[in-house]
Amino acid sequence: MRALISVSDKTGIVDFAKELVGLGIELISTGGTYAKLKEANIEAMEVSDLTGFPECLDGRVKTLHPTVHAGLLAMRSNPEHMKQLNELKIEPIDFVIVNLYPFKTTILKDGVTRADAVENIDIGGPTMLRAAAKNYQDVAVVVDPTDYSLILEELKKDGKVSLDTKFYLMQKVFMHTANCDAMIADYLRKERKDYELPETLTMTFEKVQDMRYGENPHQKAAFYREIGKKQGSITDAIQLNGKELSFNNINDTNGALELLKEFTEPTVVACKHGNPCGVGSAENIEQAWDKAYEADKVSIFGGIITINCEVTAALAQKMAKIFLEVIVAPSYEKEALEILCQKKNVRVLQLEDISIPQSEHAYDFKKVNGGLIVQTIDSKLLDEQELKVVTDRAPSEREMEDLRFAWKVVKFVKSNGIAIAKEKQTYGIGPGQVNRIWATKQCFEHADELIGKGAANGCVLASDAFFPFDDCVEAAHQAGITAIIQPGGSVRDEDSIKKANEYGIAMIFTGMRHFKH
Repeated sequence: MRALISVSDKTGIVDFAKELVGLGIELISTGGTYAKLKEANIEAMEVSDLTGFPECLDGRVKTLHPTVHAGLLAMRSNPEHMKQLNELKIEPIDFVIVNLYPFKTTILKDGVTRADAVENIDIGGPTMLRAAAKNYQDVAVVVDPTDYSLILEELKKDGKVSLDTKFYLMQKVFMHTANCDAMIADYLRKERKDYELPETLTMTFEKVQDMRYGENPHQKAAFYREIGKKQGSITDAIQLNGKELSFNNINDTNGALELLKEFTEPTVVACKHGNPCGVGSAENIEQAWDKAYEADKVSIFGGIITINCEVTAALAQKMAKIFLEVIVAPSYEKEALEILCQKKNVRVLQLEDISIPQSEHAYDFKKVNGGLIVQTIDSKLLDEQELKVVTDRAPSEREMEDLRFAWKVVKFVKSNGIAIAKEKQTYGIGPGQVNRIWATKQCFEHADELIGKGAANGCVLASDAFFPFDDCVEAAHQAGITAIIQPGGSVRDEDSIKKANEYGIAMIFTGMRHFKH
């Protein structure tokens, strides 16, 4: 039996090759792999000696030769194939141990050029892998070093690799080459700045970890990340304390992080079940925490906290008094980390680039039965040129500041979404209701219950979409709301404007909605 070995990832290859030789398997190799084997005093034949043709074009052509591919593709059960091999003096190849040029490693380097990336597109490797995998009945093909032990175990036990194992290895090959091709295609798309939604969508992700379960214990789950440079993403966070992150932890934390990115001043975002429950901005991070906490002392229990400033010892002391699932910040004072790590179950994450937003061309996905719906992310907040005061009274400077704050929050509230705020603090959030008046009333009820009777008085209100009727304005007046920001665009806009004028409420139209279903 013969094995062709040509690996970019040389993990464990020397020990594996020694074992193969010990089992009487002849080795054929190329380039750096051949040098590695010779250095370890492992007997191997250079592929150029097999083909009678030298490597050329700076190594671009090594294994692209009929002697190699006929040896891989010949079906041992086909007498005509074996007759032709004999006539051509070609011997079969029984094992292919190949993994590809490090395209991912190359494109992740700082300052990588297009030429460098293109040069690391493997040609001979995928060709051999696909050929060997197609003839899986006769050829065992290995792309993953973790499978070396499986191959050796079966060879030592049975003198051959089982058909089931070869079929498993075949599947891994096509997953491997498909991922590689998708990675190359994605790189080229970005290099061309082609931001159109493609006719066919192929993307590649790599597993970060398996999870204990999904949204519920009976569901399987794993966490995958996109391949490529990412900043400000949960995938790049370093966990400093606590149990492994769950499916729900990651989902909720991602939402909290995206809301946090809307703010530049010291801000704390508290989220629960994918919705913000308290948001506060202030001159320092301790005050921001106080605002976020006071906004909803109930829902924050077991919640997700994202912070855009270093966590101080004083802030850590405050957070340690309640149960939190996840805390994410760009950095922690030494004493702060010591305080938080005393609580063994809280997941403490560090994300240095926490404020860096996603590319506006990034995709947002939702799986539906039998398909995938894809959109670009909701990267915009509002268009300043489109802001329009539609009431007789314009908002004051303070109201305008709070309107902008509330608008940032409501963008990340599940629709129908309403948020009320005052002095850069949320006072009530109404998420995910089936009609807008319920979401509106829920805000005021939350403010009364969680902050104090009449707490909504003097607040501003943000709505993620237009008011279909004037009932929301009526409810806002009764609660003491002084100003409203909403997209506008309803056929009944004039009813809402008239009602706002009647009560002296300032109203602004943004011309942009933020549905989040």
